[in-house]
Amino acid sequence: MKTDHVMTLKQAQGGFTPAVTPLAASTILTDEQGIHAGETTIPSQGDNLPAYIAKPADHSGPFPVVLVVQEIFGVHEHIQDVCRRLAKQGYLAIAPELYFRQGDAKDYTDISELFQKLVSKVPDRQVLADLDHAAHWATRHGGDAGKLAITGFCWGGRITWLYAAHNPQLKAAVAWYGKLVGEKTLNSPKHPVDVATQLSAPVLGLYGGQDSSIPLDTVESMRQAIRAANASAEIVVYPEAGHAFNADYRPSYNAEAAEDGWQRMLTWFAQHGVPGIK
Repeated sequence: MKTDHVMTLKQAQGGFTPAVTPLAASTILTDEQGIHAGETTIPSQGDNLPAYIAKPADHSGPFPVVLVVQEIFGVHEHIQDVCRRLAKQGYLAIAPELYFRQGDAKDYTDISELFQKLVSKVPDRQVLADLDHAAHWATRHGGDAGKLAITGFCWGGRITWLYAAHNPQLKAAVAWYGKLVGEKTLNSPKHPVDVATQLSAPVLGLYGGQDSSIPLDTVESMRQAIRAANASAEIVVYPEAGHAFNADYRPSYNAEAAEDGWQRMLTWFAQHGVPGIK
């Protein structure tokens, strides 16, 4: 585990996927004071799955576990920072590299090329199994098996919905601007709207009203699917926010929506049995 340090914006630049640089001035850099944070590997499906983990340093645990699911840019500095923020709230946060078998997001400088050549080749089935292994590993390394939550952003927001229909041990899920409908492929045979009837954990969806990649009619389709399924789920739309409004390192960042969403996430976790340790 790395020791405490404070990073400057210039130093942090190398930790971000090249496809999203230069960094916005709003980039948040969370220090490691009071937490342990660093990289590890997890046995999963015959491979050593790389992951980033952060947890409180001043408590022996067991800690409530939050699986943090990456954007299309992989487990770069922003996702690691989210893990550190959660650790400071009393969680063991773990972010596995969910397409390391197919490649490395840091090898791409263009977002569309990154999606076409890497992200689209990652099977949902592989991702869900890796998340299962990450959750199991976490409970054997200081995590509380009875307090498991998940959150994810963009690509990871969609995965968050799917995981809430996959793992019956999951207690709570918060999906940030994850696509809800889409073309069915061999790697992605189902989308969130298709699994509304199978949700076994309460899901909070956080969306932007100005998100051109997730039209509001698809959000309404998901709401209707949730109602029809009588599922324990809620969707909040921030009218002035666009896509990736929590991505403080990008121009899309909307501080008001991001801060409100963060508090809603923590409240959602606590309401559904996964409060942080204080």
